[in-house]
Amino acid sequence: MYSGHTDIAILGGGLAGGLIALTLARSRPDLDLCVVERGEAFGGNHVWSFFASDIAPRDAQLLEPLIAARWNGYDVHFPGHSRQLATPYRSITSERLDAALREALPAASLITGAHVTSASATGFTLADGTELRAGGVIDARGASLLPHMRGGWQKFAGQMLKLARPHGLERPIIMDARVDQVDGYRFVYCLPFSAHEVFVEDTYYADDPKLDAPALHGRIAAYAAANGWDIAEITRSETGVLPVIAAGDFEAFWRARDCNTAMAGARAALIHPLTSYSLPDAVRFARHIAQLPIVTGAALEKASYDWASRHWKQGKFHRMLTTMLFAAASPPDRYRILERFYRLPERLIERFYAGQNTKGDIARILCGKPPVPIGAAVRSLAGHGQPLSVLDDASGAQARR
Repeated sequence: MYSGHTDIAILGGGLAGGLIALTLARSRPDLDLCVVERGEAFGGNHVWSFFASDIAPRDAQLLEPLIAARWNGYDVHFPGHSRQLATPYRSITSERLDAALREALPAASLITGAHVTSASATGFTLADGTELRAGGVIDARGASLLPHMRGGWQKFAGQMLKLARPHGLERPIIMDARVDQVDGYRFVYCLPFSAHEVFVEDTYYADDPKLDAPALHGRIAAYAAANGWDIAEITRSETGVLPVIAAGDFEAFWRARDCNTAMAGARAALIHPLTSYSLPDAVRFARHIAQLPIVTGAALEKASYDWASRHWKQGKFHRMLTTMLFAAASPPDRYRILERFYRLPERLIERFYAGQNTKGDIARILCGKPPVPIGAAVRSLAGHGQPLSVLDDASGAQARR
């Protein structure tokens, strides 16, 4: 186990913390690092995916060793509309993140199976009483402390299916909403990792965070059967419940921390408000941290606050769309909003997922006949639509895509 003093301690070895560590190891070899993970492996048990257009060319090399599969396009299906898009799509896995961290950093700098009970800007304490000091601390342990935010939940169960015969998919299906619309907006997500392997995820934009994993596993099996896929083995299984943010008080959220550390990833609300998509922001923030001239605890905390505050302000439009999705559309009809969205220009869709929509994009998304009743949309934006959930049960949520 690491002992003594380190320049930067990163609490949480998931996507956000892992990418910060990899970026620092590459661009700031002068810094001593320490990464602390509660699990026995870094990254947990996850598949994270992204569009190639999400990532700036200068950052692509960082993710290259983590990529487990890649495709030149993807499909979407809705009850009234299907479309093939040409945007390249990539998936990385927790196993590759774990391997990359172990290759980039000395074994003594990587702590697993360790529960952090308290932290400050200059150190942290483990459950066994061990106290470690650092020049600065970055807390990347996942979403928590969200009672000052409102919205809904994206929840999912995913399984890697090894099939007896080829599945026939040439590219991912990012959204297949031709399924029963239960528990909010429901769609199935498919990633063909090989001719006989497909990762299938049953996903919901729901009003509450309760997840019935056995029920979702049953629906995955039913979806496979409907496609003629004979399941020989299930080689991977994961679940997640992610906050989808419609409104909130960012300053109150930031003040609610029980320590004055810097924060990263979902813990700093660095997620796409509507999709819970976190990878593009994790990459950008990691690069930002690596470029800081001073990395003391106070400097890291200020840098993370400034970055997260700007991200919050830039997310105003996406929070408005989240409000319309949850407060203006009835749960069985929420798919209509995404169905209409996927009729828009492909470059606009790329910028949307990357969180970089232009003013022209915003106007294009909002123009025309809305996919929800106009009265309901107006009431939702005025705060008089269907009640939004208080996001106070997000502890342990894992950013996925």
